[in-house]
Amino acid sequence: MTDDKIHVYLMPGMAANPSIFRYIQLPEAQFELHTLHWFVPQKNMSLSEYALKMTEEIKHETPVLLGVSFGGMLVQEMARYVKTKKVIVVSSVKHESELPKRMQFAKYTKIHKLLPTGIVNNVELLAKYAFGETVTKRLALYEEYLSIRDKHYIDWSIDQIVNWKPGYCPDGMVHIHGEKDNVFPISNIKDCIPVKQGTHTMIIHRAKWFNEHLPTIILQ
Repeated sequence: MTDDKIHVYLMPGMAANPSIFRYIQLPEAQFELHTLHWFVPQKNMSLSEYALKMTEEIKHETPVLLGVSFGGMLVQEMARYVKTKKVIVVSSVKHESELPKRMQFAKYTKIHKLLPTGIVNNVELLAKYAFGETVTKRLALYEEYLSIRDKHYIDWSIDQIVNWKPGYCPDGMVHIHGEKDNVFPISNIKDCIPVKQGTHTMIIHRAKWFNEHLPTIILQ
């Protein structure tokens, strides 16, 4: 029996688990969704090496890869090793020039290595790093979304983001970005589909927009 469905693999952002995609629903007759999970990297593992390892989770030919935030950087790296139908990055960056100045500053000063990432069980602090939000009112919700609490993973992730130098741009890549993103301000972003009132966490809070527009974006 021929599998005519388009397989869409979803990669969450830093420290987040796939529950951030729980409200994403695409027509089941046409699309099948698959979620990817972060794993703790080996010592001195590059993002490219991590991406190659992650491709072992891709079980279908010519999939769509969709990544959020740091996951958006990762799926761009994965596309080096997997032939894709489309790569979609959400609330992310395509080039180091799109990183905010504070992250570019950290690259040269190494100040990010002084961040108190040992407090990884402090969900409020972790959410500030991962989502750029103060989450006091929704702490229980973010405790569910942010489940990767390994210090080595957090240190590695921040270092990879700050030092990322993409050397490959997947064909037909689509960038979706919120106009109110306070982690990666849209003023630094080129060539994107803007989402009005969209924040860095819009994959959760603006799921309706994605459900309405993703089918067309994927099929274009």
